[in-house]
Amino acid sequence: MIHELALVDPSAKLADDVVVGPWSMIGPEVEIGPGTIIEPHVIIRGPTVIGANNHVYQFSSIGEATPDLKYRNEPTRLVIGDNNIIRENVTIHRGTVQDRSETTIGNGNLIMAYVHIGHDSVVGNNTILVNNTALAGHVHVGDWAILSGYTLVHQFCKIGAHSFSGMGTAIGKDVPAYVTVSGSPAEAKTINIEGLRRRGLSADAISQLRRAFKILYRQGLTLDIALQRLESMLRETPEVQILIDSVRASERGIVR
Repeated sequence: MIHELALVDPSAKLADDVVVGPWSMIGPEVEIGPGTIIEPHVIIRGPTVIGANNHVYQFSSIGEATPDLKYRNEPTRLVIGDNNIIRENVTIHRGTVQDRSETTIGNGNLIMAYVHIGHDSVVGNNTILVNNTALAGHVHVGDWAILSGYTLVHQFCKIGAHSFSGMGTAIGKDVPAYVTVSGSPAEAKTINIEGLRRRGLSADAISQLRRAFKILYRQGLTLDIALQRLESMLRETPEVQILIDSVRASERGIVR
C-alpha cells in the first residue's frame, strides 16, 4: 500500500492497510492508524500520531515544527484522531513547551484547502474549517463549530461549540457557544439557528437559545447579571449550560 516513490522512515509505524502515495515523505516518530490514506506530495513529520480512517490530500504539511521564535526544538507532538478529512495544502504544526507541548485534532473534522492550524491549538470533533481559515497558536475550537472561508483567529482565542463565523471574519476575542459572528473585527449577530436545526435540536430549545442570546447581548446587562439570568433557564433548557460554560471559560473576553 506504500508507493515505491514514497519515502517512509523505517522507524515510522504504519498500519498494514495505510495507503501512501508517490513522492510523499513520512519521517521518524510518526504513527498512522488503519484505513488512513496519504495522497501524493504530503509531508508528515514526527512526533505525530494519526488515528484511523483519515484522508490527507496532496501538498499538505502535517506535524512540522512551529515557526514560533521561542521554540528551541523541544520534544513536542501533534495528535490527530479518527475520520478526519484534510484537504490540499493544509499546514498543521506541533505544540510548544510554553503551552501543552501538543497540538490536538479530534474526530470527524473537515479541514479544507489552505487551512492553517497553529501550534498548541485544540480542534474538537465534527468541525468544519473552510478554505484559508487560519488559527494562530493556542486556539481552541469547540465541537461542531464552523469557520467560513478566510476566517482569522487570534492566538489564545476560544471558539465555542456549535458557533459559526461568516466569510472573512477576524476573531480577536472568544466566541461563545452557539453564537454566529461576522465582520472585522468580529461582532456577534445571532444564534447559529440553521446549524442547530441540522443537529436535531427541537424548535423549543432553539427558541430558548435565541432568548439566551438576547439576554447576553441585547438587554444591556452586565455579564454577571446576564449569566445569572441564563442560569435561571437551565431547568427548562439544559442546552444553555454549554453557553454559560463557554462564557465563564473566557479569558480574553467575549465577542460583543
